[in-house]
Amino acid sequence: MADAHGGPDDDIPGPSADETVDLVNRVRAGDQEALGVLMARFLPRLRRWASGRMPNALRDLADTSDLVQDVLLRSFQKVGQLDVGREGGLQAYLRQSVLNRIRDEFRRAQRRPEMVEIGTEHPDGGPSPLEAAIGKAGLERYELALATLRPIDREAVIARLELGFTYDEVAKLLGKPSANAARMAVERALVRLIDELSDA
Repeated sequence: MADAHGGPDDDIPGPSADETVDLVNRVRAGDQEALGVLMARFLPRLRRWASGRMPNALRDLADTSDLVQDVLLRSFQKVGQLDVGREGGLQAYLRQSVLNRIRDEFRRAQRRPEMVEIGTEHPDGGPSPLEAAIGKAGLERYELALATLRPIDREAVIARLELGFTYDEVAKLLGKPSANAARMAVERALVRLIDELSDA
């Protein structure tokens, strides 16, 4: 996976919680200009964040920019269901929507009709499971440590921890011969990640 950390958007302050609530309320009332403002504020940051989570196996099948833009449009069309009152609530919701869509795209690419796709229409508006487990400061340390890993290790960690892929799915994603080989690759990557976190 490409390194998605660092870049010009890091220095751009995000919209305040009050501004976001106001914009979402205007979108709820049908204000297309407010929709454009929300898209302009969230699209570059989410596109950059998502590019580091798009599995290499999907790079030819799905353009990260198009995928993120589609998720944002679908999410903002359903703004009546969004909880944007808490700090970072909309950002967390949108990130979870993008992760859900990446899962869907990967599973669709596997052509396994018995799989039930996870919809992006109603992701949990709360913090991601990872953020809930380690908190905001921990999440920032995790992102920095993740950026230092080799691409194959980063992809293994993201596929298992963030995307929730089974070891069979991780094996297909990483080109490993078996679920057991994928499990070992994930474990080695996690050891490297823990080492980086310990040094931080």
